[in-house]
Amino acid sequence: MRGNFDLLATNPLRKDALKIIEAGLEGIDTAQAVNATVQIDKDNVIVSGEKFALQSDTRVIVIGVGKCSFQAAEKLENILGDRLTTGLVIGIDDKLPATKKITAILGSHPHPTEGNIAATEKMVSLLHDLRENDLVIVLVSGGGSTLLCMPESHSCVEEGMILNTLTKAGATIQEINTLRKHMSLARGGFLARHAYPARVVGLIFSDVIGNDLQFIASGPTVKDETSVEQAEKILEKYDILQSCRIDHCGLIETPKEDRYFANAKNLLLVTNNNALKKMAETAAELGYRSEICDSCLTGEASKLGAQIATDLHDSSPKTARLYGGETTVTIKGPGKGGRNQELALGALSKIREGEIIVAINSDGWDNTSAAGALADTDLAEQVVKKKLNIENFLRSNNSFEFFAKTNSHLITGHTGSNISDLVLALKG
Repeated sequence: MRGNFDLLATNPLRKDALKIIEAGLEGIDTAQAVNATVQIDKDNVIVSGEKFALQSDTRVIVIGVGKCSFQAAEKLENILGDRLTTGLVIGIDDKLPATKKITAILGSHPHPTEGNIAATEKMVSLLHDLRENDLVIVLVSGGGSTLLCMPESHSCVEEGMILNTLTKAGATIQEINTLRKHMSLARGGFLARHAYPARVVGLIFSDVIGNDLQFIASGPTVKDETSVEQAEKILEKYDILQSCRIDHCGLIETPKEDRYFANAKNLLLVTNNNALKKMAETAAELGYRSEICDSCLTGEASKLGAQIATDLHDSSPKTARLYGGETTVTIKGPGKGGRNQELALGALSKIREGEIIVAINSDGWDNTSAAGALADTDLAEQVVKKKLNIENFLRSNNSFEFFAKTNSHLITGHTGSNISDLVLALKG
């Protein structure tokens, strides 16, 4: 098993749980998804069965952003071979792809920087002066919003301050990305406009509940259905609009003209369903009956963790409850942690013998170097022996320190995948 999973597998129930989580991560492998979706023959690039004709002078350009972009770009360059003209991807994985024609730039995340602006401007420059027979393949994945920072009239500092306020207040990803779409000339359909009149194919890895394409990485190739007025209302709701140091917080309207999207096709490559189905298959092999909910992870992380643990009590033996989605954490203390660590910590005080809950961020980075954490009665015994106060750690949002003290973190490193969070509640 990957990372420190072998070290954590100290009893049969933990071993089963970690095998199921491992299967979920394997089910969203980025390179495999690209390989299964994109092919090429002499005269066509074939994407999910649809042919995009290549003439002798057709330029094929690959651009991409987000946590999957490096692995996807490496695989795509290998598939396209000599027909690839050039490309540029912006990612966050420290391991740069072994590409020759596609330039890879390491961006900053979760807060935008001037480096992200420079990288985005380089990407957009590749889209100048394209023709109708050119083809642009756009790799879109979670984390892309932060990377696609290209403000019209402000720096990334203002955007970072706004996002920090929204995150602390527990704003939803739809609210956050509605704002982001109206704060950059590379989000909210702008990449499709920059590439016009070329053909555009968006290959999208979803980290958003419901898989609404316009909110995944703030929809750079998708026609935006939100407006500046809606973005302003969100700023007003969180009392930000009046405190901005720039007019209207730098909000701009996104492209609405249909012509920019007439030749743009967006395909959903990977969602949390891919992971949950693989988890269910492995659970069945291990003798468990699965219950799947791919949109149940919403709301306050610690409260949801406690609820998941309580619900598990009523399940029959040999049940695996599988959840996908993304919770929120309202930050009240100065501590360090992530959504999944907070969820597991919230579940811990409710957990019973013969039960385990594992929560993991599919990208391997739960706002910290840990991917997530687990909760079971073995861990609860450590809490008593070490005289740890769970409520104190929750009040200070210090879940990382708690799991560090108990050696209960899941460590995977960057996975190169990202379909939001996965939670397993297992009853032996």
